[in-house]
Amino acid sequence: MRSTPKYLAAALVMYGTAAFADEQAQQFRDAFLDGSAGWDTVQARAKEEGTVNLYYWGGNDVLNVWMDRVVAPALEAEGVKLNPVRITSTKDAIDLVLAEKNSGKGVGEGSVDAIWLNGENFATLKRQDALFGSFAQLLPNAVNIEWDQSDSRSLLNFRDFGVETEGKEMPWSGEQYVCAVNAARVEAGDVPSTFEELRAYLEKNPGKFTYIKPPHYLGNTFVQAAIYAHNPDGNGAEAFQASLDEIGAAELARLITPGLEYLKELEPLLLDANGGKPRYPEDNAALDGLFLNGEVNFNCKFGLYAVATGLATGTYPEQAQEFIFPKGNMIKNKNYLAIPANAPNPAAALVLVNYMTSVDSQVSKLKNVGMPAGIDPWKLSDEDVAALAEASPGHVGVDPAELDANTAPDTNATLVDVIEATWLDYIERGSDAPIADIVARAAENLNK
Repeated sequence: MRSTPKYLAAALVMYGTAAFADEQAQQFRDAFLDGSAGWDTVQARAKEEGTVNLYYWGGNDVLNVWMDRVVAPALEAEGVKLNPVRITSTKDAIDLVLAEKNSGKGVGEGSVDAIWLNGENFATLKRQDALFGSFAQLLPNAVNIEWDQSDSRSLLNFRDFGVETEGKEMPWSGEQYVCAVNAARVEAGDVPSTFEELRAYLEKNPGKFTYIKPPHYLGNTFVQAAIYAHNPDGNGAEAFQASLDEIGAAELARLITPGLEYLKELEPLLLDANGGKPRYPEDNAALDGLFLNGEVNFNCKFGLYAVATGLATGTYPEQAQEFIFPKGNMIKNKNYLAIPANAPNPAAALVLVNYMTSVDSQVSKLKNVGMPAGIDPWKLSDEDVAALAEASPGHVGVDPAELDANTAPDTNATLVDVIEATWLDYIERGSDAPIADIVARAAENLNK
């Protein structure tokens, strides 16, 4: 009998191992999700897997250091090595998961164990059935999250950009779109709280405001806030919680037209416009620089503690403080950790997510990185609440109750691309086409 060539034998061994590992991973997933595999089983398997590949946006150096110095040692104590894969766009991880899924890589055969995400990226994975399953409420540290849907405070644990989470991602951090003003340059009575007051200020002080350019998510958020404030039905964010299929392109166009017309009219008053086209910074770092240098008097972005941390690091002007804008429409959301269906190390991923939602981890993240807690304080002991409060960088110019009283949710994830495309066409490129036509075209392109 002829012997099997060495390279073919090796390939057969590799194939057999992969198939066996895949079957084991499937059995583990099923057992965990149906509750028959306890946490001891998860921890034991995580040690056997030995590694967890966490894909996340790596543009925050402070967060990167925290991952290396705090998260990695904590997981090492559980027998798991953290492999932080720092990417420039979360979509890169989404594309990788879907490419591997479409190539036939099933449970246990992919490259990505966990992803830091929210919004459109979560919606994409959910729509493509590329998520591990409803794991969130099964983790030991799920006790730190509000899962009672009758409690209105639980909304962001169940809906991510209007999309039901179904426990397929775990809240990790929270954020709110907050504006800062340089009080050395703007009198208290001139600080706007509404979009109309902002326009009035800029008519007297042209060029002293701008916002980040869409499609950057911070620019999209400012546009969404303007659309909420100019909702012709007067109900703010409410109408934008439904999906594009539910609303329809024509109705969406009607709802967003007043807000986009306002932004069009505002353009000649923005930074460097001089009555023409303005300068839109590309990202938050660019806007921070304009704010610090006095080129603009305001800085709006996601950053619940951005002023306190900016003052501490010298990246904000010395008299910067927060203010309430736009009143009633300061968009608040959470971001999450999700596990792909084809995660190569699913048990290690569960151990990672569980650690990330522990009180100790959340306190450390808040203290060292300045990222707000994703867990819910009212679910914690008085001692743990005090620890979070002590770790908080604090607020300058407003108190938490004021911020909480002026929140609004994100738009439904299915609307984001259409609104973004409409802004780019109508505002950036200066299209003369009716907004209804632009929205219809954007919606059609989305469905291709």
